[in-house]
Amino acid sequence: MTSLDGLSHVRLDGGVLRIAIATADNGTSLDSTGVNQGTTALRALAAGEIAAGAVLLVGDGGNFCAGGNVRAFAGADDRAAYVLGVANELHEFVRALAAATVPVVAAVHGWAAGAGMSLVCAADVAIGGASTKMRPAYPGIGFTPDGGMSWTLPRIVGARKAREIILTDAILDAEEAVRLGVLTRIVGDDDVQAEAMTLAQSLASGPTSSYAGIKSLLARSEESSLSDQLDAEAASISAAAGGPTGREGVDAFVGKRKPDFSSAR
Repeated sequence: MTSLDGLSHVRLDGGVLRIAIATADNGTSLDSTGVNQGTTALRALAAGEIAAGAVLLVGDGGNFCAGGNVRAFAGADDRAAYVLGVANELHEFVRALAAATVPVVAAVHGWAAGAGMSLVCAADVAIGGASTKMRPAYPGIGFTPDGGMSWTLPRIVGARKAREIILTDAILDAEEAVRLGVLTRIVGDDDVQAEAMTLAQSLASGPTSSYAGIKSLLARSEESSLSDQLDAEAASISAAAGGPTGREGVDAFVGKRKPDFSSAR
C-alpha cells in the first residue's frame, strides 16, 4: 500500500478517503494543493495502492468552497494561461472522482460557489446545512463554467433549469437546492461534516462491489437504450449474485443476521 504521508489535505479516516478541497488559509477559495493531492490519492485508490470504501469532500474553513481564487487570476501575467492551468488541474480531479467506484460524499457547509458548486454536482451524495448556499458565480466575473458544471447540472435539474441557474447566476438556498436535487439532505449547520462523515463511514463498511456495480449502471444509463440497460442490469445482478458480496448478503438475509460485507472483500 502507498502511504498518504506528506499529503496535507488528504487522510484516511475509518475507511473514508477525506479530501479538503478548500482551506481557511486562502479564504476557502479552491485550494490547488487539495485538488492535486486529491487527484493523487484517488489515482492511488483506483490502482489499489490505498484502501477506502468511500470518499468525503470537505472544506476546512467557513465554507465548503467559495470558488476559484479571483485575486490570483487578477495577479497573473497571462490570465488565460493561468486559468487554463487551474481548470486543467480541477478537471483531472473531477475525472478521478468520476472514475471512483466507491461512493463520493460532499459535506457542503456555508457557500459552494463556482468550482465549489461544480464539485457538489460531481458527488454522489451531498449533505448541506440550513444556511448552505450555492451559486454558479461564473457570469459574475465574466467567465464560463468549469469543473463539469455544464455537464452535471443539466443532468441533475434538467436542461432548461440549468440554463436559468447558470445564465442568471442564481443563488440557491439549501431548501431550493434540495428540491432541485443538487443537495440530497439538509442537517444542522454545525452537523454537516459529522453527518457526512457518518454516512461516508457507513457506506465504507457496506457492499463495496455492489456500489461499484450501481455506479457503473447509473453512469451508462444516460447513453443507453432501455433494452441495452436491461441487458446490463441482468449481467450485473448475475455477477453480484455469484460474487462473495452477493453471497454474503443473501446468506445473511436467510440466516436473519446482519451481513458482514468486510469479510466478503
